[in-house]
Amino acid sequence: MSVHRHTSHRTLPSLLSLVVAIGTASACSSPSSPPSEDAETVTLSTDVLRDKIRGAWAAQTIGVTYGYPVEFRFNSERVPDDHELPWYDGYLLETFTDRPGVYDDIYMDLTFVQVLEDEGMDAPAQSFADAFANADYSLWFANQVARYNVLDGLRPPASGHWLNNPAADDIDFQIEADFAGLMTPGMVNSAVEVSDRVGHIMNYGDGWYGGVFIASMYSLAFVESDIEEIVDRAIEVIPTQSDFHQIIQDVIALHDENPDDWTHAWDGINRKWAQTDLGPRGLMAPFNIDAKINAAWVVLGLLYGDGDFARTLEIATRAGDDADCNPASAAGILGTIYGYDQIPEFWKQGLADVEGLDFAYTTISLDDAYELSYQHALEMIRRGGGQVDDDGVTIRVQDPVTVPFEAAFENHVAKERRPLATRADDGEVEPLVLSDTYQFEFDGIGFALMGNASSDGDDQIFLAELHIDGELVETAEWPTKFTIRRFYLFWKYALDDGPHEVEVRLLNPTEDARVTLETVAVYEATTE
Repeated sequence: MSVHRHTSHRTLPSLLSLVVAIGTASACSSPSSPPSEDAETVTLSTDVLRDKIRGAWAAQTIGVTYGYPVEFRFNSERVPDDHELPWYDGYLLETFTDRPGVYDDIYMDLTFVQVLEDEGMDAPAQSFADAFANADYSLWFANQVARYNVLDGLRPPASGHWLNNPAADDIDFQIEADFAGLMTPGMVNSAVEVSDRVGHIMNYGDGWYGGVFIASMYSLAFVESDIEEIVDRAIEVIPTQSDFHQIIQDVIALHDENPDDWTHAWDGINRKWAQTDLGPRGLMAPFNIDAKINAAWVVLGLLYGDGDFARTLEIATRAGDDADCNPASAAGILGTIYGYDQIPEFWKQGLADVEGLDFAYTTISLDDAYELSYQHALEMIRRGGGQVDDDGVTIRVQDPVTVPFEAAFENHVAKERRPLATRADDGEVEPLVLSDTYQFEFDGIGFALMGNASSDGDDQIFLAELHIDGELVETAEWPTKFTIRRFYLFWKYALDDGPHEVEVRLLNPTEDARVTLETVAVYEATTE
Protein backbone atom coordinates (compact mmCIF):
# COMPACT_ATOMS: atom_id res chain seq x y z
CA MET A 1 0.00 0.00 0.00
CA SER A 2 1.41 3.39 -0.96
CA VAL A 3 0.01 6.75 0.03
CA HIS A 4 1.32 9.78 -1.89
CA ARG A 5 0.47 13.31 -0.91
CA HIS A 6 1.86 16.82 -1.07
CA THR A 7 2.53 18.39 2.30
CA SER A 8 3.62 21.83 3.36
CA HIS A 9 6.11 21.61 6.23
CA ARG A 10 5.75 24.16 8.97
CA THR A 11 8.25 25.04 11.67
CA LEU A 12 7.07 25.09 15.26
CA PRO A 13 8.15 27.85 17.62
CA SER A 14 11.35 27.05 19.48
CA LEU A 15 10.89 24.48 22.23
CA LEU A 16 14.19 25.09 23.88
CA SER A 17 16.46 28.04 24.38
CA LEU A 18 19.77 27.58 26.14
CA VAL A 19 18.34 28.82 29.42
CA VAL A 20 14.91 27.22 29.18
CA ALA A 21 16.35 23.87 28.08
CA ILE A 22 18.36 23.52 31.25
CA GLY A 23 15.47 24.17 33.55
CA THR A 24 12.17 23.15 32.02
CA ALA A 25 10.63 20.39 29.95
CA SER A 26 9.81 21.17 26.34
CA ALA A 27 6.42 20.52 24.77
CA CYS A 28 5.62 19.65 21.16
CA SER A 29 2.09 19.32 19.89
CA SER A 30 0.06 17.19 22.27
CA PRO A 31 -0.70 13.62 21.17
CA SER A 32 -4.31 14.32 22.01
CA SER A 33 -4.55 17.62 20.09
CA PRO A 34 -7.42 17.63 17.57
CA PRO A 35 -6.48 16.79 13.97
CA SER A 36 -7.38 19.07 11.09
CA GLU A 37 -10.79 18.37 9.56
CA ASP A 38 -9.28 17.76 6.11
CA ALA A 39 -6.62 15.31 7.34
CA GLU A 40 -6.06 12.36 5.02
CA THR A 41 -7.17 9.02 6.39
CA VAL A 42 -5.83 5.51 5.92
CA THR A 43 -7.76 2.40 6.89
CA LEU A 44 -6.05 -0.81 7.99
CA SER A 45 -7.57 -4.05 9.20
CA THR A 46 -6.68 -4.91 12.76
CA ASP A 47 -4.92 -8.01 11.42
CA VAL A 48 -2.67 -5.86 9.21
CA LEU A 49 -1.93 -3.42 12.05
CA ARG A 50 -1.01 -6.30 14.35
CA ASP A 51 1.14 -7.89 11.66
CA LYS A 52 3.06 -4.68 11.02
CA ILE A 53 3.79 -4.13 14.71
CA ARG A 54 4.78 -7.75 15.12
CA GLY A 55 7.01 -7.52 12.04
CA ALA A 56 8.74 -4.43 13.41
CA TRP A 57 9.67 -5.94 16.78
CA ALA A 58 10.68 -9.27 15.24
CA ALA A 59 12.81 -7.66 12.51
CA GLN A 60 14.53 -5.39 15.02
CA THR A 61 15.43 -8.45 17.10
CA ILE A 62 16.72 -10.26 14.02
CA GLY A 63 18.80 -7.25 12.96
CA VAL A 64 20.53 -6.68 16.28
CA THR A 65 21.29 -10.40 16.59
CA TYR A 66 22.78 -10.52 13.10
CA GLY A 67 25.05 -7.52 13.56
CA TYR A 68 26.25 -7.87 17.14
CA PRO A 69 29.44 -9.90 16.34
CA VAL A 70 30.85 -6.86 14.50
CA GLU A 71 29.48 -4.08 16.72
CA PHE A 72 32.21 -1.41 16.92
CA ARG A 73 34.81 -3.88 15.66
CA PHE A 74 35.09 -1.95 12.39
CA ASN A 75 35.26 1.74 13.23
CA SER A 76 35.19 4.20 10.33
CA GLU A 77 35.72 1.23 8.02
CA ARG A 78 33.55 -1.31 6.27
CA VAL A 79 33.18 -4.88 7.43
CA PRO A 80 35.06 -6.89 4.77
CA ASP A 81 33.01 -9.00 2.37
CA ASP A 82 34.88 -12.13 3.44
CA HIS A 83 34.11 -11.59 7.14
CA GLU A 84 31.46 -14.20 7.87
CA LEU A 85 28.24 -13.12 9.55
CA PRO A 86 26.50 -16.27 10.83
CA TRP A 87 22.79 -17.02 10.68
CA TYR A 88 21.32 -20.45 11.34
CA ASP A 89 18.45 -22.16 13.11
CA GLY A 90 19.08 -21.90 16.85
CA TYR A 91 21.30 -18.81 16.58
CA LEU A 92 18.61 -16.51 17.98
CA LEU A 93 18.00 -18.74 21.01
CA GLU A 94 21.72 -19.18 21.56
CA THR A 95 22.30 -15.43 21.55
CA PHE A 96 19.22 -14.67 23.60
CA THR A 97 20.28 -17.16 26.25
CA ASP A 98 24.06 -16.76 26.36
CA ARG A 99 24.47 -13.06 25.51
CA PRO A 100 21.38 -11.20 26.77
CA GLY A 101 23.25 -7.88 26.77
CA VAL A 102 23.13 -7.95 22.96
CA TYR A 103 19.57 -6.66 23.26
CA ASP A 104 20.34 -3.49 25.23
CA ASP A 105 18.63 -1.25 22.70
CA ILE A 106 15.49 -3.40 22.86
CA TYR A 107 15.20 -3.67 26.63
CA MET A 108 15.73 0.10 26.84
CA ASP A 109 12.82 0.44 24.40
CA LEU A 110 10.75 -1.87 26.58
CA THR A 111 11.54 0.13 29.71
CA PHE A 112 9.68 3.03 28.11
CA VAL A 113 6.89 0.77 26.85
CA GLN A 114 6.38 -0.42 30.44
CA VAL A 115 6.11 3.18 31.70
CA LEU A 116 3.39 3.84 29.13
CA GLU A 117 1.59 0.69 30.18
CA ASP A 118 1.80 1.62 33.86
CA GLU A 119 1.08 5.35 33.68
CA GLY A 120 -0.68 5.86 30.36
CA MET A 121 0.11 7.74 27.19
CA ASP A 122 0.63 11.04 29.05
CA ALA A 123 3.38 9.70 31.33
CA PRO A 124 5.74 12.62 32.06
CA ALA A 125 9.39 12.75 31.08
CA GLN A 126 10.47 12.27 34.70
CA SER A 127 8.73 8.89 34.87
CA PHE A 128 10.68 7.63 31.86
CA ALA A 129 13.87 9.09 33.33
CA ASP A 130 13.36 7.46 36.73
CA ALA A 131 12.55 4.09 35.13
CA PHE A 132 15.79 3.70 33.21
CA ALA A 133 17.95 5.51 35.77
CA ASN A 134 16.95 3.00 38.45
CA ALA A 135 17.08 -0.10 36.23
CA ASP A 136 19.67 -2.81 36.88
CA TYR A 137 21.16 -2.95 33.38
CA SER A 138 24.45 -1.37 32.37
CA LEU A 139 24.49 1.73 30.20
CA TRP A 140 27.03 3.70 28.23
CA PHE A 141 27.54 7.14 26.69
CA ALA A 142 24.54 9.52 26.67
CA ASN A 143 22.35 7.05 28.55
CA GLN A 144 24.85 6.59 31.35
CA VAL A 145 25.61 10.30 31.65
CA ALA A 146 21.86 10.94 31.82
CA ARG A 147 21.38 8.16 34.39
CA TYR A 148 24.03 9.77 36.61
CA ASN A 149 22.45 13.19 36.08
CA VAL A 150 18.96 11.96 36.94
CA LEU A 151 20.14 10.12 40.05
CA ASP A 152 22.00 13.30 41.01
CA GLY A 153 18.75 15.26 40.83
CA LEU A 154 19.04 16.83 37.37
CA ARG A 155 15.69 16.64 35.62
CA PRO A 156 15.02 16.24 31.91
CA PRO A 157 15.61 17.94 29.53
CA ALA A 158 18.59 19.35 31.44
CA SER A 159 19.89 15.78 31.92
CA GLY A 160 20.43 15.46 28.16
CA HIS A 161 21.58 18.98 27.33
CA TRP A 162 25.09 19.12 25.90
CA LEU A 163 26.39 21.42 28.64
CA ASN A 164 25.44 18.68 31.13
CA ASN A 165 25.94 15.67 28.87
CA PRO A 166 29.03 15.52 26.63
CA ALA A 167 27.49 12.50 24.85
CA ALA A 168 24.40 14.48 23.78
CA ASP A 169 25.06 13.86 20.08
CA ASP A 170 25.58 10.12 20.52
CA ILE A 171 23.37 7.35 19.17
CA ASP A 172 21.53 6.47 22.37
CA PHE A 173 17.98 7.67 21.76
CA GLN A 174 18.27 6.79 18.09
CA ILE A 175 18.44 3.09 18.97
CA GLU A 176 15.64 3.33 21.55
CA ALA A 177 13.01 5.32 19.64
CA ASP A 178 11.37 2.41 17.81
CA PHE A 179 8.52 2.22 20.32
CA ALA A 180 7.57 5.87 19.69
CA GLY A 181 6.96 5.23 16.00
CA LEU A 182 5.21 1.92 16.55
CA MET A 183 2.64 3.44 18.88
CA THR A 184 1.82 6.28 16.46
CA PRO A 185 1.03 4.72 13.06
CA GLY A 186 0.82 7.43 10.40
CA MET A 187 0.92 10.12 13.11
CA VAL A 188 4.42 11.51 12.82
CA ASN A 189 3.85 14.56 15.03
CA SER A 190 2.57 12.36 17.82
CA ALA A 191 5.72 10.24 17.46
CA VAL A 192 7.77 13.43 17.79
CA GLU A 193 5.90 14.46 20.94
CA VAL A 194 6.69 11.13 22.58
CA SER A 195 10.28 11.47 21.36
CA ASP A 196 10.50 14.89 22.97
CA ARG A 197 9.51 13.58 26.37
CA VAL A 198 11.87 10.60 26.24
CA GLY A 199 14.72 11.59 23.93
CA HIS A 200 15.63 14.81 25.70
CA ILE A 201 16.32 12.82 28.85
CA MET A 202 19.63 11.69 27.36
CA ASN A 203 20.19 13.55 24.08
CA TYR A 204 20.09 16.96 22.44
CA GLY A 205 20.60 18.33 18.93
CA ASP A 206 21.68 15.71 16.41
CA GLY A 207 21.49 13.06 19.10
CA TRP A 208 17.81 13.83 19.66
CA TYR A 209 17.18 14.17 15.94
CA GLY A 210 18.39 10.60 15.45
CA GLY A 211 15.51 9.25 17.53
CA VAL A 212 13.00 11.64 15.96
CA PHE A 213 14.09 10.53 12.48
CA ILE A 214 13.90 6.81 13.26
CA ALA A 215 10.54 7.14 15.03
CA SER A 216 9.22 9.16 12.08
CA MET A 217 10.27 6.48 9.60
CA TYR A 218 8.53 3.80 11.67
CA SER A 219 5.37 5.91 11.85
CA LEU A 220 5.38 6.55 8.10
CA ALA A 221 6.06 2.88 7.33
CA PHE A 222 2.49 2.04 8.43
CA VAL A 223 0.97 4.17 5.67
CA GLU A 224 3.69 4.29 3.00
CA SER A 225 5.52 1.40 1.32
CA ASP A 226 7.96 3.34 -0.88
CA ILE A 227 11.27 3.41 1.01
CA GLU A 228 12.63 6.50 -0.72
CA GLU A 229 9.40 8.33 0.10
CA ILE A 230 9.64 7.29 3.75
CA VAL A 231 13.21 8.57 4.00
CA ASP A 232 12.40 11.81 2.16
CA ARG A 233 9.38 12.60 4.32
CA ALA A 234 11.04 11.64 7.62
CA ILE A 235 14.11 13.84 7.04
CA GLU A 236 11.86 16.83 6.40
CA VAL A 237 10.93 16.65 10.08
CA ILE A 238 14.55 17.56 10.89
CA PRO A 239 15.68 21.22 10.44
CA THR A 240 17.64 21.80 7.23
CA GLN A 241 20.43 23.72 8.98
CA SER A 242 21.32 20.75 11.18
CA ASP A 243 24.23 18.44 10.39
CA PHE A 244 21.81 15.55 10.81
CA HIS A 245 19.60 16.75 7.98
CA GLN A 246 22.62 17.42 5.79
CA ILE A 247 24.23 14.00 6.20
CA ILE A 248 20.99 12.19 5.32
CA GLN A 249 20.56 14.41 2.27
CA ASP A 250 24.12 13.49 1.30
CA VAL A 251 23.24 9.78 1.43
CA ILE A 252 20.16 10.44 -0.72
CA ALA A 253 22.22 12.43 -3.25
CA LEU A 254 24.97 9.80 -3.43
CA HIS A 255 22.38 7.07 -3.92
CA ASP A 256 20.80 9.08 -6.75
CA GLU A 257 24.25 9.51 -8.28
CA ASN A 258 25.08 5.80 -8.15
CA PRO A 259 22.16 3.61 -7.05
CA ASP A 260 23.91 0.32 -7.75
CA ASP A 261 27.06 0.46 -5.58
CA TRP A 262 26.53 1.17 -1.89
CA THR A 263 30.28 1.50 -1.29
CA HIS A 264 30.22 4.63 -3.47
CA ALA A 265 27.90 6.33 -1.00
CA TRP A 266 29.72 4.88 2.01
CA ASP A 267 33.03 6.33 0.76
CA GLY A 268 31.49 9.75 0.20
CA ILE A 269 29.91 9.88 3.66
CA ASN A 270 33.02 8.55 5.36
CA ARG A 271 35.29 11.14 3.71
CA LYS A 272 33.06 14.07 4.61
CA TRP A 273 31.65 13.10 8.00
CA ALA A 274 33.76 10.47 9.80
CA GLN A 275 35.85 13.09 11.62
CA THR A 276 32.93 15.23 12.79
CA ASP A 277 32.08 13.33 15.99
CA LEU A 278 32.54 15.82 18.84
CA GLY A 279 31.64 13.42 21.64
CA PRO A 280 34.77 13.06 23.79
CA ARG A 281 35.39 9.38 23.03
CA GLY A 282 34.91 9.84 19.30
CA LEU A 283 36.72 13.16 19.02
CA MET A 284 39.71 12.87 16.65
CA ALA A 285 39.42 9.07 16.71
CA PRO A 286 38.04 6.40 14.35
CA PHE A 287 35.42 5.40 16.93
CA ASN A 288 32.04 6.77 15.83
CA ILE A 289 29.07 6.50 18.14
CA ASP A 290 27.73 9.76 16.71
CA ALA A 291 24.00 9.56 15.91
CA LYS A 292 24.07 11.22 12.50
CA ILE A 293 26.84 9.03 11.10
CA ASN A 294 25.17 5.83 12.22
CA ALA A 295 21.81 7.11 10.96
CA ALA A 296 23.49 7.54 7.58
CA TRP A 297 24.33 3.82 7.63
CA VAL A 298 20.69 2.99 8.44
CA VAL A 299 19.56 4.99 5.41
CA LEU A 300 22.36 3.47 3.34
CA GLY A 301 20.95 0.02 4.09
CA LEU A 302 17.38 1.05 3.39
CA LEU A 303 18.05 2.81 0.08
CA TYR A 304 20.53 0.35 -1.38
CA GLY A 305 18.67 -2.62 0.08
CA ASP A 306 15.68 -1.44 -1.97
CA GLY A 307 13.19 -3.48 0.03
CA ASP A 308 15.19 -6.71 0.05
CA PHE A 309 15.43 -7.88 3.66
CA ALA A 310 18.74 -9.73 3.35
CA ARG A 311 20.49 -7.00 1.34
CA THR A 312 19.27 -4.29 3.71
CA LEU A 313 20.65 -6.20 6.71
CA GLU A 314 23.91 -6.90 4.93
CA ILE A 315 24.60 -3.30 3.92
CA ALA A 316 23.54 -1.70 7.23
CA THR A 317 25.78 -4.17 9.07
CA ARG A 318 28.81 -4.01 6.77
CA ALA A 319 28.78 -0.21 6.92
CA GLY A 320 30.49 -0.69 10.29
CA ASP A 321 30.51 1.43 13.46
CA ASP A 322 27.40 0.54 15.55
CA ALA A 323 26.89 -2.47 13.32
CA ASP A 324 24.18 -4.19 15.35
CA CYS A 325 21.89 -1.28 16.15
CA ASN A 326 21.98 0.07 12.58
CA PRO A 327 20.66 -3.12 10.93
CA ALA A 328 18.15 -3.42 13.78
CA SER A 329 16.73 0.01 12.90
CA ALA A 330 16.73 -0.64 9.17
CA ALA A 331 15.18 -4.10 9.55
CA GLY A 332 12.56 -2.82 11.98
CA ILE A 333 11.38 -0.23 9.48
CA LEU A 334 11.21 -2.87 6.75
CA GLY A 335 9.35 -5.15 9.14
CA THR A 336 6.77 -2.40 9.64
CA ILE A 337 6.28 -1.95 5.90
CA TYR A 338 5.90 -5.63 5.09
CA GLY A 339 4.64 -7.12 8.33
CA TYR A 340 5.68 -10.27 10.12
CA ASP A 341 4.25 -12.64 7.55
CA GLN A 342 6.37 -11.17 4.75
CA ILE A 343 9.71 -11.44 6.55
CA PRO A 344 11.58 -14.20 4.67
CA GLU A 345 11.44 -17.55 6.45
CA PHE A 346 15.24 -17.80 6.38
CA TRP A 347 15.45 -14.86 8.76
CA LYS A 348 12.61 -16.05 11.00
CA GLN A 349 14.21 -19.43 11.65
CA GLY A 350 14.38 -19.94 15.40
CA LEU A 351 12.27 -16.85 16.12
CA ALA A 352 9.43 -18.91 17.63
CA ASP A 353 11.92 -20.27 20.17
CA VAL A 354 12.51 -16.83 21.71
CA GLU A 355 9.19 -15.01 21.27
CA GLY A 356 7.88 -16.18 24.63
CA LEU A 357 11.08 -15.44 26.56
CA ASP A 358 11.41 -12.24 28.58
CA PHE A 359 14.19 -9.90 27.55
CA ALA A 360 16.86 -9.46 30.21
CA TYR A 361 15.99 -6.93 32.94
CA THR A 362 12.32 -6.93 31.91
CA THR A 363 9.17 -8.97 32.33
CA ILE A 364 8.35 -8.41 28.66
CA SER A 365 8.79 -10.94 25.86
CA LEU A 366 8.47 -10.35 22.13
CA ASP A 367 4.94 -11.72 22.33
CA ASP A 368 4.20 -9.18 25.06
CA ALA A 369 5.80 -6.36 23.06
CA TYR A 370 3.63 -7.18 20.06
CA GLU A 371 0.48 -6.85 22.16
CA LEU A 372 1.54 -3.83 24.22
CA SER A 373 2.51 -1.76 21.19
CA TYR A 374 -0.70 -2.80 19.43
CA GLN A 375 -2.84 -1.63 22.35
CA HIS A 376 -0.84 1.61 22.66
CA ALA A 377 -1.28 2.21 18.92
CA LEU A 378 -5.04 1.79 19.22
CA GLU A 379 -5.13 4.36 22.01
CA MET A 380 -3.04 6.83 20.03
CA ILE A 381 -5.19 6.36 16.93
CA ARG A 382 -8.25 7.27 18.99
CA ARG A 383 -6.46 10.28 20.47
CA GLY A 384 -5.43 11.35 16.99
CA GLY A 385 -9.04 11.58 15.89
CA GLY A 386 -9.10 8.20 14.18
CA GLN A 387 -11.56 5.38 14.59
CA VAL A 388 -11.05 1.93 16.09
CA ASP A 389 -13.50 -0.87 15.30
CA ASP A 390 -13.42 -4.59 15.99
CA ASP A 391 -11.99 -5.44 12.59
CA GLY A 392 -10.23 -2.27 11.48
CA VAL A 393 -8.78 1.15 12.26
CA THR A 394 -9.01 4.45 10.41
CA ILE A 395 -5.95 6.62 10.96
CA ARG A 396 -5.95 10.39 10.52
CA VAL A 397 -2.55 10.79 8.87
CA GLN A 398 -0.60 13.77 10.18
CA ASP A 399 1.31 16.16 7.92
CA PRO A 400 4.80 16.27 9.47
CA VAL A 401 5.89 19.43 11.27
CA THR A 402 9.55 20.38 11.24
CA VAL A 403 10.92 20.36 14.79
CA PRO A 404 12.88 23.31 16.22
CA PHE A 405 16.57 23.68 15.53
CA GLU A 406 19.00 22.81 18.30
CA ALA A 407 22.72 22.10 18.11
CA ALA A 408 25.13 20.66 20.63
CA PHE A 409 28.72 21.91 20.92
CA GLU A 410 27.79 25.33 19.50
CA ASN A 411 30.95 27.19 18.46
CA HIS A 412 33.10 24.19 19.50
CA VAL A 413 35.44 22.23 17.22
CA ALA A 414 37.98 19.53 17.98
CA LYS A 415 41.48 20.73 18.80
CA GLU A 416 43.38 18.00 20.62
CA ARG A 417 43.09 14.46 21.91
CA ARG A 418 45.68 14.10 24.68
CA PRO A 419 46.44 10.59 25.99
CA LEU A 420 47.33 10.51 29.68
CA ALA A 421 48.37 6.88 29.90
CA THR A 422 51.90 5.86 28.90
CA ARG A 423 53.17 2.81 27.06
CA ALA A 424 55.98 0.78 28.64
CA ASP A 425 58.86 -0.74 26.70
CA ASP A 426 57.07 -4.08 26.62
CA GLY A 427 54.03 -2.48 25.01
CA GLU A 428 51.86 -2.57 28.11
CA VAL A 429 49.78 0.56 28.72
CA GLU A 430 50.49 2.17 32.08
CA PRO A 431 47.43 4.12 33.25
CA LEU A 432 47.81 7.41 35.05
CA VAL A 433 46.58 6.81 38.59
CA LEU A 434 45.11 9.81 40.38
CA SER A 435 46.40 9.65 43.95
CA ASP A 436 45.63 13.18 45.10
CA THR A 437 45.77 15.92 42.45
CA TYR A 438 46.32 16.21 38.73
CA GLN A 439 46.92 19.43 36.81
CA PHE A 440 46.97 20.24 33.12
CA GLU A 441 46.76 23.25 30.86
CA PHE A 442 44.99 23.79 27.58
CA ASP A 443 44.22 26.61 25.19
CA GLY A 444 40.63 26.68 23.98
CA ILE A 445 37.02 26.92 25.15
CA GLY A 446 36.30 23.48 26.56
CA PHE A 447 37.54 20.06 27.62
CA ALA A 448 36.39 16.65 28.79
CA LEU A 449 38.39 14.36 31.07
CA MET A 450 37.98 10.63 30.52
CA GLY A 451 38.91 8.03 33.08
CA ASN A 452 37.60 5.34 35.36
CA ALA A 453 36.88 4.78 39.05
CA SER A 454 37.12 1.11 39.98
CA SER A 455 37.36 -1.22 42.92
CA ASP A 456 38.36 -4.86 43.23
CA GLY A 457 36.32 -5.23 46.40
CA ASP A 458 33.40 -3.36 47.91
CA ASP A 459 31.92 -0.47 46.00
CA GLN A 460 33.36 2.92 46.83
CA ILE A 461 32.36 6.50 46.07
CA PHE A 462 35.16 8.94 45.45
CA LEU A 463 34.72 12.67 45.96
CA ALA A 464 36.57 14.99 43.61
CA GLU A 465 36.81 18.70 42.92
CA LEU A 466 37.29 20.48 39.62
CA HIS A 467 39.18 23.76 39.74
CA ILE A 468 39.56 25.93 36.63
CA ASP A 469 41.87 28.92 36.69
CA GLY A 470 42.06 28.74 40.47
CA GLU A 471 38.30 28.64 41.08
CA LEU A 472 36.26 25.70 42.36
CA VAL A 473 33.82 24.83 39.56
CA GLU A 474 32.32 21.54 40.67
CA THR A 475 32.43 18.84 43.33
CA ALA A 476 31.40 15.43 42.02
CA GLU A 477 30.92 11.88 43.20
CA TRP A 478 32.67 9.10 41.26
CA PRO A 479 31.05 5.76 42.19
CA THR A 480 33.00 2.61 41.43
CA LYS A 481 29.76 0.67 40.94
CA PHE A 482 29.55 0.22 37.19
CA THR A 483 25.82 0.82 36.74
CA ILE A 484 25.89 4.24 38.44
CA ARG A 485 29.38 5.38 37.40
CA ARG A 486 30.08 8.88 36.10
CA PHE A 487 30.83 8.10 32.47
CA TYR A 488 32.99 11.21 31.96
CA LEU A 489 34.86 12.31 35.07
CA PHE A 490 34.80 16.07 34.45
CA TRP A 491 34.03 18.42 31.59
CA LYS A 492 33.45 22.09 31.02
CA TYR A 493 32.32 23.85 27.87
CA ALA A 494 31.65 27.45 26.75
CA LEU A 495 34.67 28.86 28.56
CA ASP A 496 36.33 32.11 27.50
CA ASP A 497 38.60 31.41 24.55
CA GLY A 498 42.23 31.26 25.67
CA PRO A 499 44.64 29.48 28.03
CA HIS A 500 43.24 27.70 31.08
CA GLU A 501 44.67 25.81 34.04
CA VAL A 502 42.77 22.79 35.32
CA GLU A 503 43.28 21.00 38.62
CA VAL A 504 41.47 17.83 39.69
CA ARG A 505 41.61 17.08 43.41
CA LEU A 506 40.71 13.67 44.82
CA LEU A 507 39.35 14.31 48.31
CA ASN A 508 39.14 10.77 49.69
CA PRO A 509 41.79 8.49 48.18
CA THR A 510 41.77 4.91 49.43
CA GLU A 511 43.87 1.79 49.00
CA ASP A 512 40.69 -0.20 48.34
CA ALA A 513 39.91 1.49 45.00
CA ARG A 514 41.55 3.67 42.40
CA VAL A 515 40.92 6.33 39.80
CA THR A 516 42.74 6.16 36.49
CA LEU A 517 42.89 9.04 34.04
CA GLU A 518 42.88 8.14 30.35
CA THR A 519 42.43 11.04 27.95
CA VAL A 520 41.69 14.75 27.74
CA ALA A 521 39.62 15.99 24.79
CA VAL A 522 40.19 19.68 24.03
CA TYR A 523 37.89 21.99 22.06
CA GLU A 524 38.61 25.33 20.44
CA ALA A 525 36.28 27.96 19.05
CA THR A 526 35.09 27.82 15.45
CA THR A 527 36.74 30.35 13.18
CA GLU A 528 33.73 30.94 10.92
